Amino acid sequence: MIESIINRASCGRLEAPAPSKEHMELMFQAALRAPDHRGLKPWEYIVFEGEEALNRLGDYLLQASLKEQPDLGEEAQLKIKGKPHRAPMVIVAVAKAQNHPKVPHIEEVLSVGAGVQNLILGAYDLGYGVYWRTGGVAYNDYLKEPLGLGYEDTIVGFIYLGTPSIELKSKPVPKVEEFVRKG
Repeated sequence: MIESIINRASCGRLEAPAPSKEHMELMFQAALRAPDHRGLKPWEYIVFEGEEALNRLGDYLLQASLKEQPDLGEEAQLKIKGKPHRAPMVIVAVAKAQNHPKVPHIEEVLSVGAGVQNLILGAYDLGYGVYWRTGGVAYNDYLKEPLGLGYEDTIVGFIYLGTPSIELKSKPVPKVEEFVRKG
């Protein structure tokens, strides 16, 4: 597993097939093992798979974008609407606000981020390509309503999953001493 962690690479070119139901079960089991202060389980993963679901997500992205920028041109609108079709599956990772008096929401966001990393590593280990995207629309509050989210919830990212259509390029491993020091 340590080799998968060190060698993992994002893949921006994904095609069908998406992960199987059995593989998704394993990947979500890994995601749900993330550190979780007070056991609040702030995770929610919304899966969009297949033409109809990806079109629906594209509509949500466009509606939310138009509320923030009503003057978007036709070309920009088509680009936004088409974003989910970069992969056969997109998972919206959400930190559900639990409003616990001893756990600030940032810790819930970090927990979901750790869960996403576990999911990504699981996908990579199973041979799938993954790309974690955010962008301005992840922080667009107008997207929360069509996704059935509360105002205090946080979209942590859009996880694009599928089969790599290109060979993954290995990235240089950073030198530990450049980022770690003794206190």
